Amino acid sequence: MLQTPHQPPQAAVVHPQRVPARDQDGPWHSEAVCRRDEAGLFFAPSKEPTATRLSREAAAKRVCAGCPVMLACREHALLQPEPYGVWGGLTAAERRVVLARRRRRETELQQAARPAISRVAAAG
Repeated sequence: MLQTPHQPPQAAVVHPQRVPARDQDGPWHSEAVCRRDEAGLFFAPSKEPTATRLSREAAAKRVCAGCPVMLACREHALLQPEPYGVWGGLTAAERRVVLARRRRRETELQQAARPAISRVAAAG
């Protein structure tokens, strides 16, 4: 690399890889650590053996663990909902569990609020 006398030495230029489509949906994506990784780490190839899938998902989760926008990415995947891949440190199956828990919690809160509304209406 050519250096001019007025510039400090620079590290080798790292050419960014193709940005996976999953990172282009919101303002958080520009800070996502996974932008530097291959999309194949986060998405399963067809007919992937179980041991290979578990190893790949663990590697993807390690990338996510160091990401400053992991929670924003996770919320994006939960709100869409994204049916495939590792997003925000969660696999698709783990996201389905989170969504089921959220729905159950919302239902419980609505049911708990109904008697309070009935008491207010009766006292009216």
